[in-house]
Amino acid sequence: MNILITSVGTRNKIVQYFKKELNGKGLVIATDASELAPALYEADKHYIVPRIDDLNYLKYIKKICRENNIKGILSLIDPELSIISKHKKELIDMGVMPIVSDYETIELCFDKYKFNKKLFELGFNTIKSYINKEEFYKDLNKGIINYPVFVKPIKGSASINISKVYADNEIELLFNRYDNLMIQEYINGNEFGIDVYIDMISNQVTSLFIKEKLKMRAGETDKSVSVHNDNLKNIILELVEKIRFKGIIDIDAFEMNGKYYISEINPRFGGGYPHAYECGINVVSNIVKNIENQANVEECKEYIDQVYMMKYNELKLYWKKSD
Repeated sequence: MNILITSVGTRNKIVQYFKKELNGKGLVIATDASELAPALYEADKHYIVPRIDDLNYLKYIKKICRENNIKGILSLIDPELSIISKHKKELIDMGVMPIVSDYETIELCFDKYKFNKKLFELGFNTIKSYINKEEFYKDLNKGIINYPVFVKPIKGSASINISKVYADNEIELLFNRYDNLMIQEYINGNEFGIDVYIDMISNQVTSLFIKEKLKMRAGETDKSVSVHNDNLKNIILELVEKIRFKGIIDIDAFEMNGKYYISEINPRFGGGYPHAYECGINVVSNIVKNIENQANVEECKEYIDQVYMMKYNELKLYWKKSD
């Protein structure tokens, strides 16, 4: 039973975890567009493939699936999730299980403004958001919102091009320079990351892990601590049921003045997932079992709180043989 992990980049731990959980039952195949993606060299076998915006990208992935008897596929970057989910039926017809939510759900998550509106419609606390800067200025003058605020792309990931701004002239500068921006209120509170697995067969939550984020780096959790929070857990379970996610998702949330706000959802492994795995929340095992066409037991395993995670730098050497 071989598994394909695409766009692995620097996610060495994820590849290591899958090799460990397969434990000889199959191979982990990895792909990336760069031969200098270190996680490639953790896999049993790897391929250098075109960029995901190449018109023939999906053909390359299907070819790898056929040649390696792939039974499950997952991607570690946002833009590729849309490709895999859009072509989910084609992959299933090949005997490959895509570990991903449905296409409409993926697209909802990637449009931060639409996602925020959806949360409001479902009755969840939402972060004030604007795509019309004039509407923002009106609320600013009424005292409904105050500086600082965040200006970010409506669609984007890894905190790319997110600016914290303090004045009108900064808003004008950014909106004149870039298209498709939104303004979002700044929440000055505790930030949490929640790793959730929704079984691909039973559609039930089988794993859930909450960590408080202590430090971020390049859009990923750099330092965090495991916590238990029943209020937040119940909100997450309600949200997951209403939006009908599948597979692994990574949720960002804030707490301010006793209220919880969902910031965004990444429908893939988050950068802080190794914290959950090392605390015993084995989403990787859940995925392997689903690919074996078995449903996981509907339970959220307990874990120890106050366990701290601290990332640090490693290196991987690659010797490129001359022709």
